[in-house]
Amino acid sequence: MEFGIQFFPAVGPDQKPAGQYWREALELTQLAERLGFTNVRTVEHYFLSYGGYSPDPLIFLSAAAAVTRSMRLITGAVLPVFNNPLKLAGQIGMVDAISAGRLEVGFARAFLPHEFARFGISMDESRARFDEGLEQVRRLLEEEKVTARGRFHSFENATSLPRPTQKPKPPFWIAALSTKESFENAGTLGHYLMGIPLAGAHMASLLQTYRDAWTAAGHGGRGKVMLAFHMYCADTSTKAAAVAREPLNQYLKSIVAAGQFRHDRPRRGRGVDAVVRARGDAAFCAGLIESRAA
Repeated sequence: MEFGIQFFPAVGPDQKPAGQYWREALELTQLAERLGFTNVRTVEHYFLSYGGYSPDPLIFLSAAAAVTRSMRLITGAVLPVFNNPLKLAGQIGMVDAISAGRLEVGFARAFLPHEFARFGISMDESRARFDEGLEQVRRLLEEEKVTARGRFHSFENATSLPRPTQKPKPPFWIAALSTKESFENAGTLGHYLMGIPLAGAHMASLLQTYRDAWTAAGHGGRGKVMLAFHMYCADTSTKAAAVAREPLNQYLKSIVAAGQFRHDRPRRGRGVDAVVRARGDAAFCAGLIESRAA
């Protein structure tokens, strides 16, 4: 088992300037490497406090590459729906080169209505854009003189530069929440799984679905799974809850607000608020760990 850190900003200018946030993130990244953490990742979101400080995770990972030596650098995750595959493949190749081959690329379907509205893209196209974008980026990284004629992006005889430092390409991760199809698809394609553990006990069966699909497709091994949890350590559970409850509740409130926001009018998020309610009090679901001194 390996351990890493993730930066998912749920903050706005009234709480902390972006320069301070990312300066602290880089300092924590250096500390994490010294303490033996193996990877760092950040997200792609836009416009609101929920993730809005990180519209391009590859920019942060490039900076993180400059202040670390061994940590793997992971997008958690990029959103093909809002990116041209030609540009995204070039960015991936560039950060892989800057980091001397330490980049890993997580991909996700976007889910926030306000992001689709502002980019002028229908949410009904989310799955199709994800599938097409993922495959086109894969081909651009693994092949040269690529021709693709897609529903959303087409190009001819394109060789992406820089070519990936890792051969044939950096590892791909697929973000999946609770849809069986997403877990099965990741395993079939031979990509690693970036699980989002909001489904509770149901996650165990979903991970088995991923591993079964991986094996059925003829890939060696059992695949690779990453799960992210909120965690705060203190001398006692009571102390941990006292510190962590409010910051985590702020994060949960920010995702509900982002799910409801569209065209400057409230709009009910597609199950986002229901997921948060199901998790209950933040202090209970934060993964708080009681540290007992010997």
